[in-house]
Amino acid sequence: MKLNKRIALLFLGIFLGISGCSVKYSFTGTNINYEIVKTFSVENFFNDSGGGPANMEQRFTEALKEYYQRNTQLELVRTNGDLQFSGAISRYTLSPQAVVSSGDPNLPDRAGQMRLTISVDVEYVNLTNEEENKKQTFSFFKDYDPRTVTLLDVENQLVEEIFDTIIQDIFTATVANW
Repeated sequence: MKLNKRIALLFLGIFLGISGCSVKYSFTGTNINYEIVKTFSVENFFNDSGGGPANMEQRFTEALKEYYQRNTQLELVRTNGDLQFSGAISRYTLSPQAVVSSGDPNLPDRAGQMRLTISVDVEYVNLTNEEENKKQTFSFFKDYDPRTVTLLDVENQLVEEIFDTIIQDIFTATVANW
């Protein structure tokens, strides 16, 4: 009986210790103190890359807002959030990754794989803790086979997949602090 009481007291102590912490951890891995940080704002990102789909910057801005709304308890506000995001898509490039021989000496070799790379410059401002403010470039790429599909066939899907990864990286660098 004494052992059961000790175990119960141990669990009670652990529970009270955890519940007394002001930083609340969530299943998404954030370490946001929701008693202090309540809002976030995202300025419209610009497309300074000179390439990509016409609505690419709007798609990125909206995807970033949606990700933070889905994975935090923060309220999205138009301006002056406790956490603020701004920036630009700074790179949108296509580059060959693997060359395939045409088999004919009179014909040029072709790219067997093409790589789409997108980089996004992000400025993050935390009004509640200025030590966390940062400017950082996030970049990711996806490959596709130009022998079977054209860029127009896969561009929207590739951009979405690249943005998903970049936004996860931004989230980790800003509010997950891994």
